Amino acid sequence: MGKKVDVLVIGTGPAGIISAVTARKYYPEKKITVMKSIDQGVVPCGIPYMFASLKDPEENKLGNAALEKNDISVVVDEAVKIDRDGKKVFTKNEVVYGYEKLILATGSRPLVLPIKGIDKGGVYFIHKDMVYLKGFVEDVKKARNVLILGGGFIGVELADEISKLKGPNVTLVEMLPSLLANSFDEEFSKIVEDTLKSNGVTVLTNTRVEKIIGNGAAEKVLFSNGQEIDADKIIVGVGGIANSKIAGEAGLTLTRGKGIWVDEYMRTTDPDIFAVGDCAVKRDFYTHKETPVMLASTATAEARVAGANLYQLKVVRENKGTIAIYSTYIDGKVLGSAGLTENTAKKEGFEIITGRAEAPDKHPATLPGASKIKVKLIFSKNSGTILGGQLAGGISCGEMINLIGVAIQKRMSSAELETLQMATHPCLTSAPTVYPIVVAAQDASKNN
Repeated sequence: MGKKVDVLVIGTGPAGIISAVTARKYYPEKKITVMKSIDQGVVPCGIPYMFASLKDPEENKLGNAALEKNDISVVVDEAVKIDRDGKKVFTKNEVVYGYEKLILATGSRPLVLPIKGIDKGGVYFIHKDMVYLKGFVEDVKKARNVLILGGGFIGVELADEISKLKGPNVTLVEMLPSLLANSFDEEFSKIVEDTLKSNGVTVLTNTRVEKIIGNGAAEKVLFSNGQEIDADKIIVGVGGIANSKIAGEAGLTLTRGKGIWVDEYMRTTDPDIFAVGDCAVKRDFYTHKETPVMLASTATAEARVAGANLYQLKVVRENKGTIAIYSTYIDGKVLGSAGLTENTAKKEGFEIITGRAEAPDKHPATLPGASKIKVKLIFSKNSGTILGGQLAGGISCGEMINLIGVAIQKRMSSAELETLQMATHPCLTSAPTVYPIVVAAQDASKNN
């Protein structure tokens, strides 16, 4: 059975949805179809909150409303082969779709570590499938001892959420010396570790799992140092790898990290095929090295570029690389990171200066709900160009990190940030006299 569409999007995560909606905006006359491989998807960033913060896992459902509203067809099927010469996609259900333009938004799959026993019952991965996750959540709620592998964002957020449940003991295991080590310097990582420990989470850094022990189902884990602990439920949250198999089989160029090669307009080596989101290669904003950034925010930015530029280059992409920009929320504390950390900047050989500041997020600090903001900015020593920033504090930090992201994208200098003009209000922000981004920039200039 054959069908013809103008624009075919494979994948209905954030990248697939926004690609299609953007294409509809710029090309209203085109027939657009989105293919989803699973019937019930989820909001990826909301997965940790299905355990405690949300009343029901169904509240994290990712539906088709945005697509239907924009007259975009949705089919549940799985693409198995791309015929580039014939401009056709073959599916598991034996349907053949002809296309003018194809967008691959096939996402990523969980990384499976080479640990003996990782295939036992009670071991869970972060699949973006509602049916799978509902069973996962129910099992964890009944657990006695939950062990989480991976001290990145998904791991620390899961540990924080599951610690709110009354039943399970929670252990978080990270093989690196600190949590969130790829995104934060040690002084910020320590804030996360101390917060988790204060809520009863056992945090084990510099620790590697050697073996999962149990008769059919997980009962214990053995660490490389010979220690054993009880664990009847194990969650593997160590990141993902690109779902690029179908692209590689079609002859599209893949990178060393198995991401689909794309140019700055998200075009693959085939001018009629685009790739966005986790399946597409990411290049660091400053070094242009391949970087394993898998974020919904990055994916949707790429999707807007691809959707706009399918037939003509309508939106010029000035961003020549990926800014690794993150935020997380751990027991009421917000942490954000953008660009290079001090550690990564030094490893890359940048000559840097840093600036620090701390200030209340309301003024006066005696106002109800006030909390302290801690900011660290990293600049190039000679040019003064901002390379990165980190912060921790209250809710306002969730948007303040985006200000730092804009500064990085526009390559602002410490002098420009020193003279930043900002809106302030006693109930909403730090005082203009001690606005922490400005003060941190001044501190960096003093250190030059």
